Amino acid sequence: MIVAEIKPIEEIADSIKAIKGVKKVLVAGCGGCVTVCLSGGQKETDILASALRMKMEVDGQPVQIETATYERQCDPEYVVRFKEHLKDVDVVVSMACGVGVQFMAENYPEIIFVPGQNTKFAGAAIEHGVWEERCMLCGECVLAKTGGVCPIIRCSKSLLNGPCGGSQNGVCEVSKDTPCAWQLIYDRLKGQGRLDLMTEVLPAKNWSKNRDGGPRKIVREDVRL
Repeated sequence: MIVAEIKPIEEIADSIKAIKGVKKVLVAGCGGCVTVCLSGGQKETDILASALRMKMEVDGQPVQIETATYERQCDPEYVVRFKEHLKDVDVVVSMACGVGVQFMAENYPEIIFVPGQNTKFAGAAIEHGVWEERCMLCGECVLAKTGGVCPIIRCSKSLLNGPCGGSQNGVCEVSKDTPCAWQLIYDRLKGQGRLDLMTEVLPAKNWSKNRDGGPRKIVREDVRL
């Protein structure tokens, strides 16, 4: 799923204050991925709306703020449901991921949209309240050859052929908290009886946009068990 974090209330408020003549704001929640990662569902939308309302009043620029949350902001059948809430709305603070913000803006081009979240990565819940990156959406998936472990994200150096000399006792030299991805790949393939795949040399990746390797993580201490 796509994982996101709520932007600082100051940043959202500043984005609204930079727009002239704002009188009514809709905080639009999303019932999809960002609800699962506890950052953009109905509860978070209502909390943000309340905080934003107080922030704008304290800053001397009070505005009317309403909320609406539907299942997704990236599908036409759900996006159209927001239409009834957009009457006289000057700005929409979208609590969806970056995909949802863009899709909503495309469907309602006359409305100004402000993102309420920073979209972080595509990840999985490794425990309650902790989400870790598992995919960078690179478009060249090699999981069939690596036992279902992505070396691009889970290797700190994004090595397509590993391990490197910095792997010791199954741990990456970059951090003692980072497992060596290629040790994970080896263990997975060994358990499947497919270690012959380790002898294959994967071609160099055609990077269109580079980034540092190593999985990113979001931890919500307030919801961890």
